[in-house]
Amino acid sequence: MEGSADTEEPPLLPLALSRFHISEEFGFLLPNPLVGAGCASLSACTGKRGAAGSLGTFTALPLPLSTKTELPAPYSPWMDIAHELPQLITSHQLRSRVHQMPQLSPQQLRGREELHLAHLVLSFITMGYVWQEGEEGTVQVLPRNLAVPFWEVSQALGLPPILSHADFVLANWRRKDPSGPLEMENLDTIITLPGGDSLRGFILVTVLVEKAAVPGIKAIPRALGATVQGDEESLHRALEELAGAIEAMREALRRMHDYVDPEVFYSVIRIFLSGWKDNPAMAHGLVYEGVSAEALAFSGGSAAQSTVLHAFDELLGICHRQDCAAFLLRMREYMPPAHRAFVEQIRGALSPRHLVLSSGNARLRNAFNRCVSALAELRSYHITIVTKYITVAASKAKARRAELNGAGPAVGKAPSALEDKGTGGSHIFSFLKSIRDTTREGMIRA
Repeated sequence: MEGSADTEEPPLLPLALSRFHISEEFGFLLPNPLVGAGCASLSACTGKRGAAGSLGTFTALPLPLSTKTELPAPYSPWMDIAHELPQLITSHQLRSRVHQMPQLSPQQLRGREELHLAHLVLSFITMGYVWQEGEEGTVQVLPRNLAVPFWEVSQALGLPPILSHADFVLANWRRKDPSGPLEMENLDTIITLPGGDSLRGFILVTVLVEKAAVPGIKAIPRALGATVQGDEESLHRALEELAGAIEAMREALRRMHDYVDPEVFYSVIRIFLSGWKDNPAMAHGLVYEGVSAEALAFSGGSAAQSTVLHAFDELLGICHRQDCAAFLLRMREYMPPAHRAFVEQIRGALSPRHLVLSSGNARLRNAFNRCVSALAELRSYHITIVTKYITVAASKAKARRAELNGAGPAVGKAPSALEDKGTGGSHIFSFLKSIRDTTREGMIRA
């Protein structure tokens, strides 16, 4: 485990965070972003995907050591396009640039540092390529020179060949001043898409939400260790830390209002997070040329792909209804394998709920319920955000479409295919309200 000043943590815990590529400082965020010498080459990496969508085994690798925001020189064709994405998309030139791009082998990529950056770059290019002309001008085939290396890099990392939360947020941030604080004014994205300051704000506020979760993530091993040992005092401290972290996540999420324009989010940004599974605009999926003759379907980016709340749910023994639980389980396939393994380890452990119930300790029960209440409140606030940025924005977009009567450019024209769904494909309000309500049901009554 990485160095920590906390001497209260029991030794030899089964959930040492470093085993799961979790940073003591950054949590699930990929440090600065996730970089370093995890493996010597593409072929040496583990956690590979097998047949379309299936997952292989996960082997823990060392945490990253250094920072990188550019790929080596042979991959400059990818980086050149990635740095021009907003302009290429809005000028309708991205697809032609991709067609001219040489097919590069990812075999020269060294270490998880370069693999993660390559996945970030290729996923952003892919989303721009597919959605360049809006939902009415999608493509059925991802060209070989993009599809094959994207698939191979995805296989090496155990990630799907589509933009996910792991790319969009976890791996897509840097500090302007490397020695400065992790605060909005000192943060920037690495790769971007149309949406300007609102896109930057959407990504970086989410980075801050992930960062706010860190004390709660660090409390998980202590809570599980205390549960096994029957140590009520240690469990109380861990639960208080977890509750405080969840409350801080909600405060960080409030900053979305300061940095993201609802109209820009709905009309410009959201389509680039959309996938080709459960999406009427791409009902037949996408053919990855040179990979599969059959079209493949992958979900778009979603907050449900963040490992944080999955981990907290499992720790607190929150049980969601069958349809929502099935969707959340599917979203775990979009997490880095190490993070997914962490959630599964928590799932297999004895929940602190058992010690709280058996102890009859009112102080312990109150701390546990504070965690559950904070989690439910966070989910309620997420519904507030979704109402503003999707429901209200969709209503305004419908009115504009009626006024334009089909006129206007495709890019920047508000999409309609996912008006009642999240970019991950869920029926967004019924899903969010259900998981909020089942979270509340996790409270322990006196």
